[in-house]
Amino acid sequence: MDTIEDAIKNFISNCQFEKNLSEKTIKAYEIDLSQFIRFLQENEFTSKLALINKNILKGFIKEISTNKPKTVKRKIATLKSMFNYLEYEDEILTNPFRKMRIQIKVPMSLPVVLTNSEISKFIKYVYQLKKKHKDKNKYSYKEIIRDIAVLELLFATGIRVSELCTLKTNNISSKFDSVLVSGKGKKERLIHIYHKEIKASLKEYNDLFSDKRNETGYFFINRLNNQMSDQSVRFMIKKHTLKINIHKNITPHTFRHTFATLLLEEGVDIKYIQHFLGHSSIMTTQIYTHVSERKQKHILNTKHPRRRFEV
Repeated sequence: MDTIEDAIKNFISNCQFEKNLSEKTIKAYEIDLSQFIRFLQENEFTSKLALINKNILKGFIKEISTNKPKTVKRKIATLKSMFNYLEYEDEILTNPFRKMRIQIKVPMSLPVVLTNSEISKFIKYVYQLKKKHKDKNKYSYKEIIRDIAVLELLFATGIRVSELCTLKTNNISSKFDSVLVSGKGKKERLIHIYHKEIKASLKEYNDLFSDKRNETGYFFINRLNNQMSDQSVRFMIKKHTLKINIHKNITPHTFRHTFATLLLEEGVDIKYIQHFLGHSSIMTTQIYTHVSERKQKHILNTKHPRRRFEV
C-alpha cells in the first residue's frame, strides 16, 4: 500500500474482521483517522505512507490540542494503533511514534455517585408512578414498567448502557435470576440477580412486551418495537431526575458508578467488583477506591482514636 488512505482502509478492515472490535470503537477510529486525513489535505502534506514522519504527527497533535485532554489522548491512541499495525505488517520501515515522547495530562475527575438515600428516592419514585396508573392496557403503563426494569437492572448489575441495550432475550434466564452480559471486546460475564423486586420487575416487563419483542430478539424495546437505544435510556433517566429534585447530572453511567462505590463501601473486595463491571484491568476499577465524603465523615467521626483522648 502506498497511501495513508489505503493504510487506513486496511487497518479498519483488520479491526473489524480480525480483532472483532465493536461498532462503536470502529466508528471512533474512522472519525479520528478521517480528521488526520483532513489535516494532511488542508496543510498540503503528502499522503504517501512512507513519507509521514514525526514532524507531521507533531503538527497534527498541535492542531487537536484544543480538544479536551481525554479526547486528544484517544485520537493519538488511534493513530498509534494504526502505525503499530502497519509496522507489524511490515508496511512501513520505521514507526514514526517510536521516537516520540507524548505526555497528555488528563485531570482526575471523580465519577458522579448517588447516595443510598438518593438511589432509594429514585427507585421509590418510579414505583409510585406505577401505582398511579389505573389502566394497565395503556402504553404509558407499559412504559413505566419498562423504565422500572431498566433502572433496576442498571443498579442491580452495574452494566453499561450499551450492554443493557444490546441484551438479547436469551441473555436473561427464564427465572430472571441471571444475566449474560456481552462486554467490550465481546467478552461475556454472568451476573446473578437475587433480590425478588428486581426479578419481579424483569418478569412483569417480559410478560407485557414478550409478544412484540420476538420480532427483534432484543430484550428492551421502544414504542416502535425496535431495539431500545442508549439515547432513549439517557432521556428516560433525565426525565425522571427532573421530577425528583436531585441536583446531580444523573446518567445511565451514574448507576454503574453508584453500584461500584456502594459495594466498596459495604466492604466488597475490588476484584469482585472488577468482574461485575467487566474491567479487563483492575487499574480501571481503582477509580472507585476513593472514599466518598459521606463515608469519610462517618469513618473519621466514629473510628478515629482521638475521640478517646481526654484533655
